[in-house]
Amino acid sequence: MHRSICALTACALLTSLAACVVAPQPAPAPAPRPSPQQIADQRLHQVDGRIDNLSRRIDARVNEGYYPPPQGAALHHRLDVIRQEAHDMAAQHGGGISGDEQRVLNQELDNAAHAIGE
Repeated sequence: MHRSICALTACALLTSLAACVVAPQPAPAPAPRPSPQQIADQRLHQVDGRIDNLSRRIDARVNEGYYPPPQGAALHHRLDVIRQEAHDMAAQHGGGISGDEQRVLNQELDNAAHAIGE
């Protein structure tokens, strides 16, 4: 009888230990990568956002009297031309721009920012 009690105790102990073992969880799936089109769209949105920021700076500078409204209008026109170039480029690629196109547009925006007085 003593043997059966020991065997039952050992069996219970092993069962409780087995319940404590946690099955390994599968590794989470990596986040889906954006498609090349989504990346191209993001580039265009970044350029548009930069143009919007520069436009607000022009308005602030004109309002603060740093330069007269006609000069502000000329700077706005310059930004409008760059925005049109960006959207023309995007129209050729189904809505977005390439990295090289973004680099060229950013160089133009750097020059415009310098003219604005950033």
